[in-house]
Amino acid sequence: MTNESARLDHVVLWVSDPAASADFYAKAVGLEPLRVAEFTEGKTSFPSVRVNEETILDLAPLTIAEHMRMLPDSAGSAGHAVNHICLSLSSDDFDALRGRLQEHGVAVSEIAHDLYGARGEAPRSFYFRDPDGNVFEARHYA
Repeated sequence: MTNESARLDHVVLWVSDPAASADFYAKAVGLEPLRVAEFTEGKTSFPSVRVNEETILDLAPLTIAEHMRMLPDSAGSAGHAVNHICLSLSSDDFDALRGRLQEHGVAVSEIAHDLYGARGEAPRSFYFRDPDGNVFEARHYA
């Protein structure tokens, strides 16, 4: 991949409690929380969690939806679900995530095999929901 390649920078998720969501993503999913203290102190509009060195999930509170003005009816995106977000992990991290989610009482789907994605067929994948109902798929490639 070159510096000129398109990359996924961030995904914004509407959440009811950004600090609690950041805690979920840190403890149950294992992602690094960002700007949580600044959010709770009122210094920033929302916290984030780091997926990798290039990609984050922004945890936007539903309360700011009415202030979204980048496009006509941007506020209308609140509550419009994305089908799911897929996290690609190493095989060991895949197993660790599944275990962590189960330890935190998060329901996980059965393991599916050979689903197609950005890097071809993934030997294993499963799905889970965050506390706001956003659906995630976790997978690993060979």
